Amino acid sequence: MPRGQGSSVSTRENPKVDRATDSNDDSRKNRRGAYLLLGLLIVFLHGSWSVYQIQFGSLPLPLDAEQAGKRGFSEASALKHVKYLTGLGPHPVGSDPLDHAIQYVYAVAEKIKKTAHWEVDVQLELFHTDIGANRLSGGLFKGKTLLYSDLKHVLLRVTPKYLPEAEENLILVSSHIDTVSTTEGAGDCSSCVGVMLELARGVAQWAHGFKSGILFLFNTGEEEGLDGAHSFITQHHWRNSVIFAVDLEAMGISGKSTLFQGTDHWALESFAAVAKYPSAQIASQDVFSSGAIKSATDFQIYEEVGRLPGLDFAYTDTTSVYHTKNDKMALLKPGSLQHIGDNMLAFLLHSAASPKFLKDAQQRKQGKTEQDRAVYFDILGKYMVVYPLRLATMFHNSIILQSLLIWGTSLLMGGHPALVSFAISCLSIILMWIFSICLPVVVAFALPYMCPFPIPYVANPWLTIGLFGSPALLGAFIGQHIGFILLKRHLRRVHSKAKTGITPSMIENVTDLEAERWIFKSGFVQWLIALILGTYFKVGSSYIALIWLVSPAFAYGFLEATLSPVRLPKQLKVVTLVVGLVAPVVSSAGLAVRMADVIVGSIVRIDRNPGGLPDWLGNVIVSVAIAVVVCSTFVYLLSYIHISGDKRILGLLLSLSFGLSIALASSGIVPAFTEDVARSVNVVHVVDTTGVHGGHIEPVSYISLFSNTPGKLTNELVDLGGEEFSCGRNMTTDLVTFTVKYGCWSYKESSTGWSRSEVPVLLVESDSVIGGARQTVVSVDTKSSTRWTLGINKDGIDDFTVQVDSEKIVLPGDKSEIDGWHTIQFAGGKNSPTKFQLTLYWSSSKPSEREAKQAADAPLLVKLRTDVNRVTPQVARVVEKLPRWCTPFGKSTSPYTLAFLTALRVDI
Repeated sequence: MPRGQGSSVSTRENPKVDRATDSNDDSRKNRRGAYLLLGLLIVFLHGSWSVYQIQFGSLPLPLDAEQAGKRGFSEASALKHVKYLTGLGPHPVGSDPLDHAIQYVYAVAEKIKKTAHWEVDVQLELFHTDIGANRLSGGLFKGKTLLYSDLKHVLLRVTPKYLPEAEENLILVSSHIDTVSTTEGAGDCSSCVGVMLELARGVAQWAHGFKSGILFLFNTGEEEGLDGAHSFITQHHWRNSVIFAVDLEAMGISGKSTLFQGTDHWALESFAAVAKYPSAQIASQDVFSSGAIKSATDFQIYEEVGRLPGLDFAYTDTTSVYHTKNDKMALLKPGSLQHIGDNMLAFLLHSAASPKFLKDAQQRKQGKTEQDRAVYFDILGKYMVVYPLRLATMFHNSIILQSLLIWGTSLLMGGHPALVSFAISCLSIILMWIFSICLPVVVAFALPYMCPFPIPYVANPWLTIGLFGSPALLGAFIGQHIGFILLKRHLRRVHSKAKTGITPSMIENVTDLEAERWIFKSGFVQWLIALILGTYFKVGSSYIALIWLVSPAFAYGFLEATLSPVRLPKQLKVVTLVVGLVAPVVSSAGLAVRMADVIVGSIVRIDRNPGGLPDWLGNVIVSVAIAVVVCSTFVYLLSYIHISGDKRILGLLLSLSFGLSIALASSGIVPAFTEDVARSVNVVHVVDTTGVHGGHIEPVSYISLFSNTPGKLTNELVDLGGEEFSCGRNMTTDLVTFTVKYGCWSYKESSTGWSRSEVPVLLVESDSVIGGARQTVVSVDTKSSTRWTLGINKDGIDDFTVQVDSEKIVLPGDKSEIDGWHTIQFAGGKNSPTKFQLTLYWSSSKPSEREAKQAADAPLLVKLRTDVNRVTPQVARVVEKLPRWCTPFGKSTSPYTLAFLTALRVDI
């Protein structure tokens, strides 16, 4: 920093003594009152919350059909479609309700075709897929092969009637009709289907002026592993005409549909230029692409398989209802569909009519231009900023170099005292992070022992402010204050040796003020390091670090620093803090709140292997996330507290906030779960024949109860009296795609509701050695099930093929594995095949070692789970007795309510 206020005083210099610091009363004058500090804290928190509400909470007024007009977007009209689709109940692949949903979408599309502008050509098609195999290499699909059959999609192509070349240049708009088996899918993704139907109606009135056509794809099979998008992009005759893809998704219900993935600068710029209510965050793209969120969208298919540029949008409000019974019409917020509808209609009209957009998309698809990554974000949902990542890197590097130059010059001018002060201020940052993380983590470990549920705040996320925010803020202050004390000791020695002629009381006052400035400037160091790391790893959201560095530094340099001869420091101005934090709060406070909300909502399904994670892990994740936000955003504000005479009041207020939150959570006054924000609890009737080869004659049948939410099922069993459940870690169930490591079993009346004719069959047809390599052919009969999962032990198997009749649908080739297993997932319609031939190619390496292992424990070679979408009487009775704050959670790897298990062992 420049010499002057804030720099350590060299022993060779005699600073001028201002009259303002020439009195013993100065120490008291420099103490900020409790009301001022409390006011600053309230302004900061209220400002952050206001930014969040403006950026993510404000929605446009919904329009009815008359207000929208013939060419506009009407939320009321879109909601009619959503209401019908949700009224069908859950409609997963292969179900009758899904057939009804497809028929409805097709019928609405026919009306759109009939009412289109006379110069617009509308082509409608019901596409019936062939059997196919989807093998993506990354993300959730590592170690998996996804098979599908008998899927049906509705395609609606809108092109200008007198421009044939538009048919060869299509902008794809895609979403899925199907839901998981546990929800009616109001958000995921009936709302998307309703929006697309209303968009298609409007676009059909505009397309006579288009240069590109628009193709609306209403696919099925997305919930089973992106099968619908894959079948279109690999099988349909229009696939080669698509030059750009837009995907609409949901990871929650309603609110603003945010752009969270975008491939190219020019596409993002096009959206930013016309979006009426832009909502876009590259920070979400960074988190999603990192794998921290265990999810995927059809966009992955369009990008990886289709090699298409595009944009991906999703709802993220109330993410706790994702794939549960609470994804329902009643929770859709008014204005949500209007928001994405207005944005998408404006974008489609602009991009389809733009020759430049057409040219850019064609060049990108043909590989004539490389993917041009960009930084993008919205400001309060009003404006959208887009610029190339390469420009961001150049700008960041410039700021980094300038910052390092300023710091280096300042430290050289300050000499040894300044270097020591700098080191201690950096230590204060480290201590702040350590204490801020440790205190809430201790609370996170303790919560499972203090509250009825390990995570008592899901239904009321505001509890995390007291449970984790207060300890995090207190810890941050304690760690920073330790650094402040060490700084004072160092500066006191420096000034005492300087022999400047100032009194001991003045030295004490000066050290307070100078230490305060060093603590404030340590925030620059923190964000400079973040900017350096983000730029090095090409993290798009590094712009946040840039704003948190530059804005406070500019405010400090403009309002505090001076080029006059060295003077004794003065108290930091409050206006410096306020001015310095305006831009950072506006740019990132809303995003921080949204990220915290998504993390809290995701805790209800964090345990992918129920009982496999400690009860405290979800709390630790939330507490660390909140501590990171506190340390990142409060680093400047906390520096104003250290010379206050009211530090005890701050500690008292934070302790009271924490104590009140603990009391509310532990007493159950504030419920951990409600009917609308419920705990994940799945009930499955399991018929297990894996032990038949071990000597059992009859299959083992039981009702399995498990939860993806941390915590035991003690509270649920209170309402299940008489159902004879036994719980524990010995009640494990291997469901192929995951293992229930803590669950509950009940054998009561479980022998009925299913028949032996439904039990799948694994039969060894041949086991031979051909050309020195062992091959085993296994026939797989899934009986009535058209949804199944099969695991292959890769410990002894090098490769495999899958054949239906005479057609090989899985060919030989490298196949990845997870924990030694490769998984095949199949999902299809009612007419899908149920008999398959699996050929296993054994490894020829180290046969003696493998045979010794096989002889020792005879592990499973192949394991199979088949699903039947039927509720047995026993399951129905248990579900009816479960508390209203329980909900089943569904995903592509989850079993239906009736599941059959069988296996083959290695010693076949």
